[in-house]
Amino acid sequence: MGNRPAEAKGAVALQELGERRGRLELKDLVVEASRSLARLDADRLEELALSCQALVRDLADGDLRARGGLAVEAREAVGEMAVLGRVLEATRANLHVMNRLRELRAGRLEYGAPQAVGWRRTESWHGNN
Repeated sequence: MGNRPAEAKGAVALQELGERRGRLELKDLVVEASRSLARLDADRLEELALSCQALVRDLADGDLRARGGLAVEAREAVGEMAVLGRVLEATRANLHVMNRLRELRAGRLEYGAPQAVGWRRTESWHGNN
């Protein structure tokens, strides 16, 4: 696809996907997003984000029947959305840890009094608990 911006690549991929399978159901979209995030597949996540943008745009322009259909899909995808939420939270926590490690390695961060606030010694002095 050359040096086209990510949005153009995603739009082409979305069009190709649409030609092959039609619009993804919301449940499938959420499941695929969870899997792509777990695999850190940035290209696929960009394509899925474009799918979501198109879905929102279609809803804004669509009729009440289309909105009702999506409401049904949303109810059916509640469990998958909860999983995606947990994957996003774990990813956010991992990113925070990686950023802290990067700062430590770069010497911009030191563990000391501010990080130790709230820390208290456990009963064991030898660490065999």
